[in-house]
Amino acid sequence: MEIIAGNSRPMGAHYDGEGTNFALFSDHAESVELCLYDPAGERELARLTLPEKTHDVWHGYVPGLAPGTCYGYRVHGPYEPQAGHRFNPNKLLLDPYATQLKGRYQWHDANLGYASENPTQDLLMDRRDNSAWVPKAVVSAQPQWCNNANRALVPWCQTVLYETHVRGFTMLHPGVPESLRGTFAGLSQAAVIDYLKALGITSVELLPVHAFIDEQPLHKKGLSNYWGYNTLAFFAPHSTYLGAGGPEQFRQMVDRFHEAGLEVILDVVYNHSCEGNHLGPTLSFRGIDNRSYYQLLPGDQRFYINDSGCGNTLNIRHPRVMQLVTDSLRYWAGAMGVDGFRFDLATVLGRQERGFAQDSTFFQVVSQDPLLSSRKLIAEPWDVGPGGYQLGRFPAGWSEWNDRYRDTVRRYWRGDGGQLPELARRLHGSGDIFEHAGRRPYASVNFITSHDGFTLRDLVSYSRRHNQANLEDNNDGHRENLSANHGVEGPTDDPAIDSLRWQQQRNFLATLAVSQGVPMLLAGDELGRSQQGNNNAYCQDNRINWIDWEASGEQGAALTAFTRKLLFLRQHFPVLQADVYRHLPDDPHDDSIQWLNGDGKLMREEHWHEHHNRLLGYLLTETSAHASAVPRFLLVIFNADRSTAEFTVPESPGGDWRLFADTARPGCEGQSPPVRGLTTLTIAACSIQILTAGRVPGVPGSDLWQSEESQ
Repeated sequence: MEIIAGNSRPMGAHYDGEGTNFALFSDHAESVELCLYDPAGERELARLTLPEKTHDVWHGYVPGLAPGTCYGYRVHGPYEPQAGHRFNPNKLLLDPYATQLKGRYQWHDANLGYASENPTQDLLMDRRDNSAWVPKAVVSAQPQWCNNANRALVPWCQTVLYETHVRGFTMLHPGVPESLRGTFAGLSQAAVIDYLKALGITSVELLPVHAFIDEQPLHKKGLSNYWGYNTLAFFAPHSTYLGAGGPEQFRQMVDRFHEAGLEVILDVVYNHSCEGNHLGPTLSFRGIDNRSYYQLLPGDQRFYINDSGCGNTLNIRHPRVMQLVTDSLRYWAGAMGVDGFRFDLATVLGRQERGFAQDSTFFQVVSQDPLLSSRKLIAEPWDVGPGGYQLGRFPAGWSEWNDRYRDTVRRYWRGDGGQLPELARRLHGSGDIFEHAGRRPYASVNFITSHDGFTLRDLVSYSRRHNQANLEDNNDGHRENLSANHGVEGPTDDPAIDSLRWQQQRNFLATLAVSQGVPMLLAGDELGRSQQGNNNAYCQDNRINWIDWEASGEQGAALTAFTRKLLFLRQHFPVLQADVYRHLPDDPHDDSIQWLNGDGKLMREEHWHEHHNRLLGYLLTETSAHASAVPRFLLVIFNADRSTAEFTVPESPGGDWRLFADTARPGCEGQSPPVRGLTTLTIAACSIQILTAGRVPGVPGSDLWQSEESQ
């Protein structure tokens, strides 16, 4: 084969119909070899030296080289760990821009760039070839970019997120053919989409789908990285999820979700890579240009800055690394059609030399990019680096996982005292955190549970973590979960305890549904899924993580129906879809929020300081732009006390109150008579009652009761 100069752009391997251009960034390399393999990725066909270097990009063009060819790089340069250089041409390296992989990664000492006789030392270069144990990149035909007109485009204020896992959601799903379980094709089956639509979900947030590998300690224990936060390739879908197909399987899944009006959001990991610390394998960045791609300790560049807690931290401040990350985002948004991104440990992306900054280069690049700025952007606003907790400090246009919401709601329903002021702030969309910066309520992504921690069922069933299956002597995972087992640790045959647990799950779901901000559900919480008390199930690719759709029986089905009812309420009561922060009304025609005490009157300052009080009324008024319209009212009464409480409902200009939901008596609503204003209700212990009043004549679906009963 022959190779000619080609072009330095675009990065990666690009087929133009007559041949393939290769471009790889490396500032400090001395030369780069392109290794070409057969389509099986097993037999090496040729080694060609990239003939040109333009602005630190090595490049070459191979005429006649077609899609399907596998390839990798061998990069020559100094092996000087203490100077930050770890070049080793004995290691076949993956193209950072690879969009498809062939073969699977296998743990072998040959993947280490250093001689491993003494595992604590990495100063001597290892000379074994590792090509038999690493996947190869595949030259792919260039995908057609998506037509934005086909996107779901759900407004932020109407968004309901559902965090799930491609494999865990489908492995036991009765509506997914066994041959498709664990794949993108399985997740896009009609049975799955119909379920999500009926539940009231608008946007599916997928745990990482970028190609990832298992960490060596997990491999040695016979475990695997199930969550996927150990990225190998930022452009390639994880091979296992593709099944027998190629990257088009992911695109087809997205298209099917869009056809149903659902959004697809990806959990992405741009804070670190799978190469780990200085004793990790040499698979890509480390061997291409370690000093450029990673943040190294200034005093000894043999070691890595570890703001991610995963061994290394990508050097996002380097222009070429910034380009890599933003090119990856554009690829998934433009070529694969995704609607948004949730950024793992997002503080890393905004940290500059003097700390985190809202105007960091990354945020500026994203905000001015026509494609990326039109997508939903969600930050996990913390990492383990200095100044790592940044909740509320991300730029306008971003939303953030709100752990203050999570912890407050957990404390309140656990029965902790003195929680009412904090609870009200979280119900209000955490305006105390976001409003001062001019941001909207949907900046707060409200969640009770996520993949990291207890499921909702375990939150009310365990007081302690039970992570023995992770083989770390139960030392991993969070110690404090703000959970309660209600008398027995784990499963119980006591009907009173079991009944209270189901009631508490309804309380959590109802609180989430009526809060201002964007609700996020963890997949399976709506049917009572348990992880057997494991609050760090990142390495459990088995029934601990897989959703068992039939395990919870009638109780699980009832909880699913209750969740559907709550999300229906949210959908048909726009006052719950706040796009601005609402306060006490200056104008009686404005939507508003009012906080009521047990007498049905406005809370006074002294009421907020009653440490023993766990009773709160939450009154939302929904007006209409039409002068003839009658306002609608939503009254939510919270009682986290372990005894019943009395609450006097206020008078409503919209007429009598009607009970929409009672977490202590699900299903009783249809038998409950209308409630007149100034009537005193008995609110069961540890329960919520939701009442509505009024309707807007002439607006289809505005009569909440009529609409709900017609479903």
